[in-house]
Amino acid sequence: EVQQVESGGGSVQAGGSLRLSCTASGFTFEGSDMGWYRQAPGNKCELVMVIDSAGNTYVPDSVKGRFTISLDNAKNTMYLQMNSLKPEDTAVYYCAADYSECMERLSRGQGTQVTVSS
Repeated sequence: EVQQVESGGGSVQAGGSLRLSCTASGFTFEGSDMGWYRQAPGNKCELVMVIDSAGNTYVPDSVKGRFTISLDNAKNTMYLQMNSLKPEDTAVYYCAADYSECMERLSRGQGTQVTVSS
């Protein structure tokens, strides 16, 4: 069974840091296109960062210079290091291969909540 579980969310003040983890079973991150998405209240899923099978990353301007994605293949875990957090980063964060999967995980109540206070 393919499964991934997000963790590491929490509440921080603006300027703080968090590291999210996504641990997978039933597939390996190595060689896969995967990423992090988020959904703020009232909004649809938004791409945060992706890493492709070759290790290339796509970073939107909204998080460029603040967020970093990485993989630990031995643990089959993907991380999202978030620094200099802003209130607008408040959202539920999902580990997903694409937008559709994000929306599916959203409907299941999965993901990890990140709340940034000013």
